[in-house]
Amino acid sequence: MLTLDPKELEIPVLHKYLLGAIGPRPIAFASTVDKNGVDNLAPFSFFNVFSANPPILIFSPARSGRTGATKDTYNNVKEVPEVVINVVNYDIVHQMSLASSPFSPEVSEFEKTGLTPLNSELIKPKRVKESPVQFECKVIEVKELGTGGGAGNLIICEVVKIHIAEEVLDDKQMIDQKKIDLVSRMGGNWYCRADEHSMFEIEKPITTIGIGYDAIPEDIRSSEILSANDLGQLGGIEALPDETDVNEYKLLELSDLFMELEDNASALEIELHKKAKELLKQNNLEDAWKTLLAFNNG
Repeated sequence: MLTLDPKELEIPVLHKYLLGAIGPRPIAFASTVDKNGVDNLAPFSFFNVFSANPPILIFSPARSGRTGATKDTYNNVKEVPEVVINVVNYDIVHQMSLASSPFSPEVSEFEKTGLTPLNSELIKPKRVKESPVQFECKVIEVKELGTGGGAGNLIICEVVKIHIAEEVLDDKQMIDQKKIDLVSRMGGNWYCRADEHSMFEIEKPITTIGIGYDAIPEDIRSSEILSANDLGQLGGIEALPDETDVNEYKLLELSDLFMELEDNASALEIELHKKAKELLKQNNLEDAWKTLLAFNNG
C-alpha cells in the first residue's frame, strides 16, 4: 500500500489524490451576482447537504491552485450573500462543464452556455431553468480555510425556497431517482451518471437491527465463495429463517441440486454458496439464507 504524508506532497498532486479517491461528488451549479448585478454561474464538486433542520447546503469555491486567486463565486457572495444552487443532470452536463471556463468577471455564463436564467422569488441570483431542482439560498457564513493556492472557502447556505421540475417527480410528489438522471464528478475528466444501470438499492438498517457478521455460522463465514461484503449483507437480516421455511424452500427450489450431488457434500456446499451469492446480487436476502441453511438442515 502506498502511504503518503499530505505535507510532503505538492498541492496539485495532493489535489489529484483527493479527487481521485473521494467520489462520486455531487455538483453545486452555483448562480450568484456581484454588487453591480452581473450574473455568474459556476460548478463546484466540493459540495453536499449537511442539515435538514435548518436546511443547510455547503459548497467550496477553492482558491486557484496556480495563483491562489479567489473565484468569482466567492467574491460575489462576499458582496451579495445569496446563491442559487442548481442541480446538474445529464441533459445539461456539457453546458455545466462549459461554465467552468475562466471567463472574466463581467461575462455572464448564462450567455456563454446557452442556459436560461429565471428570476428567483426571494433572492437576487437567477435560477437555471434547465436544472431539475433549484435551491434558493441565503449565505449565512463564509468560512475561509486558508490563503494559499488550493485552500477552500466554505459557503454555508440556508435553503429558503426549492423549485422542482414536475417531470422528475413520482406519483407521491417525491423525486424519482431514475427520472432525475443526476451526474457527479470523479477524478480528472471523469464523471458518473446515476441512471438505472448504475444505481442499486440497499435497505438502510436504521429502524432494524441485523444479526451481525459475528452471528453468522462459522461454516458460512469461512466460505471460499462468499466475500466479506457478502457476509456483511447476510448479517443485515433481523432473524434467520426458521427450519420449516428452510425445508419448504429446499423441497421447492433445491431438490434437484441435492439429488444431483447427494454423494458429494463438498461440491454441494460449494454450489449452494454460489447460488446464495447470486441471490445476494439480486438483493434476495431471505432466500440466500434459506439456501445456505439448507446444507445442514435435515
